[in-house]
Amino acid sequence: MSTTNAVDGVVDAGATSLLRFATAGSVDDGKSTLVGRLLHDSKSVLADQLEAVERASLGRGQETPDLALLTDGLRAEREQGITIDVAYRYFATPRRRFILADTPGHVQYTRNMVTGASTAELAVVLVDARNGVVEQTRRHAAVAALLRVPHVVLAVNKMDLVGYEESVFAAIAEEFTTYAGSLGVPEITAIPISALAGDNVVTPSANMDWYGGPTVLEHLETVPVVADPSDDPARFPVQYVIRPQTAEHPDYRGYAGQIAAGVLRVGDAVTVLPSGRTSTIEGIDALGEAVDVAWAPQSVTVRLADDIDVSRGDLIAPSATAPAVTQDIEATVCHVADRPLTVGQRVLLKHTTRTVKAIVKDIPSRLTLDDLSQHPAPGELAANDIGRVVVRTAEALALDAYADSRRTGSFLLIDPADGTTLTAGMAGTAFAEAAAEAAPAAATDDDGWDF
Repeated sequence: MSTTNAVDGVVDAGATSLLRFATAGSVDDGKSTLVGRLLHDSKSVLADQLEAVERASLGRGQETPDLALLTDGLRAEREQGITIDVAYRYFATPRRRFILADTPGHVQYTRNMVTGASTAELAVVLVDARNGVVEQTRRHAAVAALLRVPHVVLAVNKMDLVGYEESVFAAIAEEFTTYAGSLGVPEITAIPISALAGDNVVTPSANMDWYGGPTVLEHLETVPVVADPSDDPARFPVQYVIRPQTAEHPDYRGYAGQIAAGVLRVGDAVTVLPSGRTSTIEGIDALGEAVDVAWAPQSVTVRLADDIDVSRGDLIAPSATAPAVTQDIEATVCHVADRPLTVGQRVLLKHTTRTVKAIVKDIPSRLTLDDLSQHPAPGELAANDIGRVVVRTAEALALDAYADSRRTGSFLLIDPADGTTLTAGMAGTAFAEAAAEAAPAAATDDDGWDF
């Protein structure tokens, strides 16, 4: 397979695209079995791995290998038959390379899905055909919509236990598609499967001749994921300032980092944020060589024509499309810590390579997943809650709306006392279709934090 370089039109023969995807679903819906079946049937399992799984399955009294053990690696996971941690797996077919995140199904581990799906381009949401769409299914659909995952696959599993009935699949697919569509999920593909028997996972099922769509692997191999980086405004968070000050490079000053979005070219007029100072890109170094153009997600060193103050945490962007700088951030968040997030709480906010002090000014609402209504002024967010927050930062930040850029529109709230991650935030409006108007912000006591 060949791919086309979207920046300069050069075709790289033999290159394969990469798809990052995550699996999610309720407990016992068969996520780990599906992943194991994908790995097994696509010949991505080494012989010694399969032998270990066979031995472990026999030790548990099972006559056939339990493919879920290919991903459930923790002792507690194997003993309980559930997934607790996010399991990452890497595999490839002749058509595409994959990075897979198998996320837990228990309600108390929903926050782990945020970790697994935050960089995913596709989410596979499993549903037990006997149970249909349940609360946890809706929660996972909401998280996928919140994180702006562009493609969602509804895998209706265990079709063998409902007699491979088309009517069962159709009813579940309609209910889920209506719900996820109301959240703003742009693309939903429903596939009836049996992960245990292998129906429609890698090979088409002989038991469901009424289904004419792709198998799970076929869809994963063909879903479009290559985006043109020139479609997005360039964003370059500075990670490190390089000043060798050697006899060979006495005046070299470069700003190293990973391009978060868009394309940078020598000669571009740029603005350094949050200071607002302007300059021109004098040079770009990639892998030790000078280049005229670079694009996301390349790691490069940028040299500017003017000697201005630039440090870690600053953002270099084209002057014509630079993001707004603000200290007041309204965002949709998923709270991931065990202790609640409360109004007036002092936190650290990490955005790209910049970390600043902040205070939670307001929590206008919490999302009720049953009917997508907003519970106004909850006062706090508990673990796994999705809600709206208003945060005031001590220093100005250059943020995009998360809907425009997943990289520069996201942030973390961190406990300043011990460094624990509290909340994953997405700036702007995440649920354009379903979120109701937030309640008016309540007055809060700043407790001496005047910024």
